[in-house]
Amino acid sequence: MYLHLGKDTVVNTKNIISVLDLESTSVSKYSREFLKVVEEEGFVRNVSEEIPKSIVICEEKGQSVVYITNISTKALAGRIKKRENV
Repeated sequence: MYLHLGKDTVVNTKNIISVLDLESTSVSKYSREFLKVVEEEGFVRNVSEEIPKSIVICEEKGQSVVYITNISTKALAGRIKKRENV
């Protein structure tokens, strides 16, 4: 099953490690440090054309990829749940 994140980007839900709210995540010193490191290492993919709301961390081909999207965590969770019930 696949999840649309924005900008024609979809990920396999089997590859999703975590879906995080960007605002609450950026409060933590360790989360900010993590985001800084993954951005410096080139693992961040911004798929947001508007104000970013969520971070989706995936494992793809043995590599971590962090997607930044303007879709809320609630909406993403709803999409996943809806697809699971199909």
